[in-house]
Amino acid sequence: MAKLIYVANVSLDGYIEDEHGRFDWTEPTDEVFTFITDLVRPVGTYLYGRRMYETMAVWETQPALAAQSELRADFANVWRAADKIVYSTTLHTVSTTNTRLDHRFDPEAVRDMKASAASDLTVGGPNLAAHAFNAGLVDECQLFVCPALVGEGKPAFPGDARAQLDLLEEHRFGNGVVNLRYRIQG
Repeated sequence: MAKLIYVANVSLDGYIEDEHGRFDWTEPTDEVFTFITDLVRPVGTYLYGRRMYETMAVWETQPALAAQSELRADFANVWRAADKIVYSTTLHTVSTTNTRLDHRFDPEAVRDMKASAASDLTVGGPNLAAHAFNAGLVDECQLFVCPALVGEGKPAFPGDARAQLDLLEEHRFGNGVVNLRYRIQG
């Protein structure tokens, strides 16, 4: 069975973006970017909410971004190759290949996907992740904790989330970012 992994850049005080919707404090160094690319390389399907999908779609819709470096081109290729499912009640179409739009998050469908998938899945965006956490679907968290305090903003985890976590790995980067990989205790 494939795992569903929540991947997020998060401030030290637990936010994925500040109160103005900015996340510029998460800009990765080449070292972090290489690690993230290698982390998602084997992933077969990305599950996104609308805002996270719109943030990530630039890896296909803006070719100049991938043209900036071999590192960015590699990530763009990895991203484009994976399947993507976007959960949104407001989008009517999606603009990228290998992408399907669902208007409703169906926990049973995701459970079936995990059971039949040959590769792991990721869930991106805290609103969608909240649904996955509440349905007991998340198996692991891969958090990139940035050395920043933003005070207020969008929390990385739902306020009602309760889970016991086992630390599986940690990796420190030269810029102060720490990757923490946790397994959700079942």
